[in-house]
Amino acid sequence: MKVLNFGSLNLDYVYDVAHFVREGETISSTDMNIFCGGKGLNQSVALAKAGVKVYHAGAVGSADGGMLLKALSDVGADISYIKRYDMSSGHAIIQKNRAGNNCILLYGGANQNIGVDFIKEVLKDFDKGDILLLQNEVSNLSFIIDEGYKRGMSIVLNPSPINEKIFECDLEKVEYLILNEIEAADILGVSGTDEDELIEKLTKKFQNTKIVLTLGEKGSVYVDKTQKIRQEIYKADVVDTTAAGDTFTGYFIAGIVAGTDVSETLKQAAKAASITVSRKGASPSIPFAKEVCER
Repeated sequence: MKVLNFGSLNLDYVYDVAHFVREGETISSTDMNIFCGGKGLNQSVALAKAGVKVYHAGAVGSADGGMLLKALSDVGADISYIKRYDMSSGHAIIQKNRAGNNCILLYGGANQNIGVDFIKEVLKDFDKGDILLLQNEVSNLSFIIDEGYKRGMSIVLNPSPINEKIFECDLEKVEYLILNEIEAADILGVSGTDEDELIEKLTKKFQNTKIVLTLGEKGSVYVDKTQKIRQEIYKADVVDTTAAGDTFTGYFIAGIVAGTDVSETLKQAAKAASITVSRKGASPSIPFAKEVCER
């Protein structure tokens, strides 16, 4: 079983602020740092640090992508499926408030230059039973899902950020759907729904899909045809929540690869996420498996 993450690579410009900027307001930040990020990169780093051999496919800018490639190769991820283009890499402007919460403005850059020929070129090296991990920060997501499904790959989708591209995808082809409450409500087209109703509606809409609903401070819930498992969070002093969800996703998939039962997999993913939120930055904050085991 091989794991391919066809995902985004971003440079994160993180600004520490007293509060998020309001309309018409100008404020000063108390600090600014540049980190490697993007949901794709973060999830590949989490997989690699969890001990999984992960192949990352995507795109960076030829002038500014070196830092992103190094971040992946340094943790052992395979970067041979990443293309360089004569354009800017994707980047994010992140405001981080005193509580450690964030709001994010994305610019797609090279992430939105993923063409169908490149997708076919990458996927020819993967086959039935391999895992295809996806998010919604690269172009031609629907085509990647269709092509991966044709090859018999096990598709894991974190449908973030939610926009019109998600509704162009055949989500019935997804085996694992990992999403939060807001994303679930958007996909279902509902509002003001509690977690139990969301789970009921998700399982009714996606009857053959294994669903992981993350609930922030309330933990997470896994549901499939035979079981429903709840996992509480592990408490931590929150410094920065930027890559918490990506860490959870990476460690959850690592459990799938290892054949670990779901309850233990959720536990390890929750532990890993709790360590991530206690540190600054996106990918640098993600823990190695040894740290998670010692948590």
